[in-house]
Amino acid sequence: MASPYDILIIGGGPGGYVAAIRAAQLGFKTALVEREHLGGICLNWGCIPTKALLRSAEIYHYLAHAKDYGLTIEGRIGFDPAAIVKRSRAVSGQLNSGVGFLLKKNKVDVIWGEAEIVKPGEVLVRPSKKSPMQPQAPVPKGVLGAGSYQAKNIIIATGARPRVLPGLEPDRRLVWTYFEAMVPEKFPKSLLVMGSGAIGIEFASFYRTMGAEVTVVEVLPQILPVEDAEIAAFARKQFEKQGIKFLTSAKVTKIEKQADGLVATAEEAGGPVQTLAAERMISAVGVVGNVENLGLEKLGLALERGLIKTDGFGRTNLAGLYAIGDVAGPPMLAHKAEHEGVICVEAIKGLGPHPLDKSMIPGCTYCNPQVASVGLTEAKAKEAGFQIRIGRFPFIGNGKAIALGEPDGLVKTIFDASSGKLLGAHMVGAEVTELIQGFVVAMNCETTEVELINSIFPHPTISETMHESVLDAYGRVIHM
Repeated sequence: MASPYDILIIGGGPGGYVAAIRAAQLGFKTALVEREHLGGICLNWGCIPTKALLRSAEIYHYLAHAKDYGLTIEGRIGFDPAAIVKRSRAVSGQLNSGVGFLLKKNKVDVIWGEAEIVKPGEVLVRPSKKSPMQPQAPVPKGVLGAGSYQAKNIIIATGARPRVLPGLEPDRRLVWTYFEAMVPEKFPKSLLVMGSGAIGIEFASFYRTMGAEVTVVEVLPQILPVEDAEIAAFARKQFEKQGIKFLTSAKVTKIEKQADGLVATAEEAGGPVQTLAAERMISAVGVVGNVENLGLEKLGLALERGLIKTDGFGRTNLAGLYAIGDVAGPPMLAHKAEHEGVICVEAIKGLGPHPLDKSMIPGCTYCNPQVASVGLTEAKAKEAGFQIRIGRFPFIGNGKAIALGEPDGLVKTIFDASSGKLLGAHMVGAEVTELIQGFVVAMNCETTEVELINSIFPHPTISETMHESVLDAYGRVIHM
């Protein structure tokens, strides 16, 4: 048996590998167990490859609308689905290799296999099973394999996987999760998307841009359910202008295989039953934590709704056992997992980090138009008892947005009327996933409207809409 590690991390996704690197930086003898892909779902089947697909769709969109910018393109504009997918996979491969390099650089031992926590302080690693999506990669040179390993502290960072509703999967070739949706042999001409969260909307946006007829079914009355209702409604109008159809307050209850695809039965709450035909369907109804086969039940580890219960430092109810990332609960975002990993390791070191504050975690959806937010929605702020001031500013009043040909957008800011504290910021429009960080920094610095009003925003930039929204909340808006 190898000498004990200070920290052993199970799972090499964004939370796991970042925690491993930070642990090594702090002088801990560190190991990371991974069963399939360094970088986890995010780098290999989620955040990164989907952005590569969406980038291809964005460029295709601009080419198709070249005349709007005074440009002429000779001949037919087309696309090669295989080449688009190949580029997406190449981007993932590059970053996957990069994670391996960073772990090696920081002298983190990588252990290849599937882990089970035999008891506190001991982990048994078995040979990894074949991946459901591709043959198991060979164990890289210099990587440890199956065996028994000891560690003073164990961090579970096993992530999550797509939720598949029972009875709604007649054929995996017809009903996709995000795995299959990212590597299609050909693009469908018609698509049904079940679920309008970030994953569902991003795929709906991508495939619609590439020419598919898209219908989205959402069980709740609002699409993008975690977003501010006003922003979600604005985004829905833009999606509908593009031709995406929505069926809200509805659920898919039955799927029948057809010669040319499938027919789904959708039932609206208090409304009619509809039949929806499509070549393919994407199931994007959430994810479930990877808590199985880790030995957690016999250890007595506390779970809550199928996820590991932790405090703001990643600590579980068992000493020396921690959890971070998706498996430790929502919001299930890569950047939350990364930050959580750093906090967890620094807490183990005794550095006294600030606990995770979920109200400061931004959310981003990379559709067209993009959606981004941080903090409380208008409804949540009112539920919390705040007297609020709201500012709004549309992109149509911004010179840079008009020059870019991106006039459809909105920034909404929410302040505590008594203190001027920024409670939430919500945005829809071009590049708002890059802009939202300005409000995130402001909230972390406990900024009030005074600092934001007195800040000078560069001109011409889309970021000026952020400033104008704050001004509007206090009756000082200039360009509206």
